[in-house]
Amino acid sequence: MNSIEQLLRQSIGLHAPAIGPASIERVVNARMQSRGLKRSEDYLELLKKSPVEWNALVESVVITETWFFREPQALAALARLVLNEWLPAYPTGRVRLLSLPCASGEEPYSMAMALLDAGVPPDRFHIDAADISARALISAEQARYGRNSFRGQDLAFRDRHFQSTREGYVLKPALRKQVHFHQANVLEAGWLKETGGYDFIFCRNLLIYFDRANQQKTLQALRRLLIPSGVLFVGPAEMSLAIVSGFVSANLPLSFACRTDDLLKQPVKQRPRPDRPLPKRNHLERLTAPASISPVAARKLPAGLAFTASAAPAENPPVDLDHAQRLADEGRLSEAAAICEAHLRQFGVSAQAYYLLGLARDAVGAASQAGEFYRRALYLDPGHYQTLVQWASLSEKNGDTARARILLTRAERAKPTALES
Repeated sequence: MNSIEQLLRQSIGLHAPAIGPASIERVVNARMQSRGLKRSEDYLELLKKSPVEWNALVESVVITETWFFREPQALAALARLVLNEWLPAYPTGRVRLLSLPCASGEEPYSMAMALLDAGVPPDRFHIDAADISARALISAEQARYGRNSFRGQDLAFRDRHFQSTREGYVLKPALRKQVHFHQANVLEAGWLKETGGYDFIFCRNLLIYFDRANQQKTLQALRRLLIPSGVLFVGPAEMSLAIVSGFVSANLPLSFACRTDDLLKQPVKQRPRPDRPLPKRNHLERLTAPASISPVAARKLPAGLAFTASAAPAENPPVDLDHAQRLADEGRLSEAAAICEAHLRQFGVSAQAYYLLGLARDAVGAASQAGEFYRRALYLDPGHYQTLVQWASLSEKNGDTARARILLTRAERAKPTALES
């Protein structure tokens, strides 16, 4: 089983501890049974020889749980940036966006809806969406969704952009035309090579499934695809990874957006933007099995919170939790954690402090510790919105979908009015 886990790690970057080795073992055993095999060694040889079986395994292990307008703060920030920054700077042309991984299409279609609802003309933006799963991409192109893809109480967008049918909700053709799907593996050399030069990239909750080496490789690839003035959106637990890889917080609270650090302070109208033609729509290509298993130097996650770009926290840090939140938004989680620990020592228990400590542990893969801090935060404040959302994300990642849905339901009820706009 270790050899199969290693093959998945080297080929698609999947880090077994991130989703649980037991989950991978269940999938492999099911695939072995379907092929009449009893030894994992025989199944490994089959994977090397059969692209069909390799595709089937990949389709079974990739996680495609998603829904429309997930983490709406990031989508609201995207619309504001396009309206207030990009369009004034570029009176002609199209803003180019990428969603990776796009799963069954909910995220890129949400991006398109957010822009159209904000008043961005459809001919002024182009969205590419990429995923490793051919099955997910076929579903995305069909654009037919069940009730599970629509969560929360504000579903007015569904009435505007979907048609209700017996088979589910079908996205209207005009909006489907805004998104162009591609099959791609982020770890393959030259992936999406012809489509580079994006103004905005959404790559959320992918890095948490990779080991440290593949996290760095992915972030380097994203930086290559992003134009110098572009913005990258990541997941809450991934901001610190982006910071140490040459990105700087875009200072958009709760959006977890960052820019490349070299041109951050340069006025947007002076930033260079490559004039690259729009790519032709790609046909979906089949995944192929890796030719061989080559050694990869694996680097373990650090035991502490060593993901910040700055020096170690001061011995006597300030105890301002608002400052700690700002540091967390910038990805400086170890500094935020130090402030929270000092705050707890000086003032006693605090839901916000426990939330930020949970976020810090979440970022380094310490799921059990993160969950305990989230639990403490909700014990003190059952309606702490950020904790509910983040613990739901962690639970979903760990396969506890029942808890994730309960937490998300509570989050919808607790969502502050300011976050709904």
